[in-house]
Amino acid sequence: MPVLSYLVFWRFRRGLPPAVGTWYNIAMDKPQANIGAKTRAIGDHRRQWRDCLYVYPVLSRRARGLSIGVNINPDKRCSFGCLYCQVDRHIRRNLDHVDLDTLGAELKLALDAAACGEIWDEPRFADVPPEMRRINDIAFSGDGEPTSKAEFDKAVKIAADAKAASHLPNVKIVVITNSAHLHSPQVARALPLLDANNGEIWAKLDAGTQARLDTVNRPRPARLLADIVDGITAVARERAVVIQTLFFRIDGLGPDRAEVSAYTDRLREILDGGGLIRLVQVHTIARSPLSPSASSLPDEQLDALADTVRQAVPEVPVEAYYGTDAKPQRP
Repeated sequence: MPVLSYLVFWRFRRGLPPAVGTWYNIAMDKPQANIGAKTRAIGDHRRQWRDCLYVYPVLSRRARGLSIGVNINPDKRCSFGCLYCQVDRHIRRNLDHVDLDTLGAELKLALDAAACGEIWDEPRFADVPPEMRRINDIAFSGDGEPTSKAEFDKAVKIAADAKAASHLPNVKIVVITNSAHLHSPQVARALPLLDANNGEIWAKLDAGTQARLDTVNRPRPARLLADIVDGITAVARERAVVIQTLFFRIDGLGPDRAEVSAYTDRLREILDGGGLIRLVQVHTIARSPLSPSASSLPDEQLDALADTVRQAVPEVPVEAYYGTDAKPQRP
């Protein structure tokens, strides 16, 4: 049975409706070095592609090319309830178990479509410039926290096997994580697989203080910032990580100087603890959040914050990614 027909049949057999895409309002970046031309695809991060349940190719401003997204949390379960998140967790799907066979079939479908050029004929990718028509990575990121899944390491193995079968050794496997489960058994099992397959950990660190973590990330159950920083440090001792930080305004106010200073102290703590940081990505809200209290920082404020981080950890590259005045989904 052809892969696409199999996926349609799979959804029908499980009583799922045909896939329907959800549009997200993503900002077009201001011109930045090496980001590439502005295209509609950069603003289209729908976590839905064809009839796939788990896999969704997107053109990524950070990847500077095609990122094959892997959403192993279609059930929308997450251990954080970030104030700036755009995922509506009031609407859940009973999909706790990850169907690894389906994940493998969907990855093959996406990699084959990109490798043969078929994907660039689709309307959402039709205006992608030639220099960005490349597969950069397979990225675990979606509607929840991928590392919280017991099958996470098995899903990483599926991704590694898929890129090997497609003869794509230079394609990365990127894990975008909230950093809350870095001490878990499934992450411990996945790390050697990532190390052997051009893998990277992109670790969230939005807070310098416990109060900021509790306000911004709202972990469920409660977690200590010290444990999160310790987990990042432990992982980063063995391989360099990317730190992702989202700064934004809460009821019109951005993070104050004390919070930013505490945040850079946490970066220094990771480095002084033997952790390796490849890059710090400082960004702000670019998609419509659910919370009406969350809004993006103006470009000049984000630039100032990025400069502060550069001064605090001059040995680490820092990149800033602008957002937009995205309206909240709910008033």
